[in-house]
Amino acid sequence: MESVILDELDRKLAHALEIDGRASFSRIGQVLGVSETTVARRYRRLRSSGVLRVVGAVNGVALGYMSWTIRLRCTPDAATSIATALARRPDTYWVHVMSGGTEISCFVQLRTEGERDTLLLEKLPRTHRVLGVSAHAMLHGFMRPGNWSGGDRLSPDQVEQLRPPAPEPAPEPDGVTLGPADERLLAALSVDGRTGLVELAAASGLQEPAVRRRLARLSRAGVLAYTVDIAPAALGHKAEARLWMSVRPSQLVPVAETLAQHPEAGFVAVTTGPTNLVAAVTCRDNRAFYRYLVERIGVLDAITSLETAPVMRTVKRSGAFLPI
Repeated sequence: MESVILDELDRKLAHALEIDGRASFSRIGQVLGVSETTVARRYRRLRSSGVLRVVGAVNGVALGYMSWTIRLRCTPDAATSIATALARRPDTYWVHVMSGGTEISCFVQLRTEGERDTLLLEKLPRTHRVLGVSAHAMLHGFMRPGNWSGGDRLSPDQVEQLRPPAPEPAPEPDGVTLGPADERLLAALSVDGRTGLVELAAASGLQEPAVRRRLARLSRAGVLAYTVDIAPAALGHKAEARLWMSVRPSQLVPVAETLAQHPEAGFVAVTTGPTNLVAAVTCRDNRAFYRYLVERIGVLDAITSLETAPVMRTVKRSGAFLPI
């Protein structure tokens, strides 16, 4: 699926959905200058082939969850099965097999210290064929995962036409607590962020007006955001990598802010551990990745060490795990 190359209209559709994942096909068609039928047909083709889907992504920070970045060293014969097992967990995202098939990288959002200890101190260290575990807390994100802008194709005017109205401030001063109905809504949206209100009502056990109110509430609170789950290779960008950097503490924030402005970057966060900054980057090919390292990263003198690892295979991104 990752070898499929999208044409220009497909790319514009993907960018439109990144701006507003639940925008109507008629609205997108009006902005792109094509018919509603054409937009619907293109989306359904890409969705059914597994190239693209809209997902409802949960921001665990807004819920008080603990976010961790994890690296596992394992034997090459076990990487795929371990990565798949991690991807099946609802609290695990951005699961990649890296470094020649001997390393797995992922992010987890853990609700309690008990969940953290069970995963990091018991399950992972005892997993057969895992040779080492490195887990570090993410202290502050400068970009949320999946914000890579390499697929942008629309003009500023088209972006403004599609941009949804800014949500009103959340009325809950102390954050949001998810109820059972919220959990069911988020589970359905993690599979398909464009699930209709009728289907969401059936999944949650709520009436449609209540579903609409809950979705608005979760969006206002920053808990729910819609994003496009698409392989960068489908957009012609075939070099993905993770960067682990050590940055002088006095320059940590300026360096993180600089990286967050790079179009190659899709995620930047400050972490604990022997390195204090992690980034996910995507380039067109290895030559472009080399230039990025030399011309964009190499000139940042505050970075005292850098480790890179190419993404060999992506098992899961931001949405629910869908077996191939």
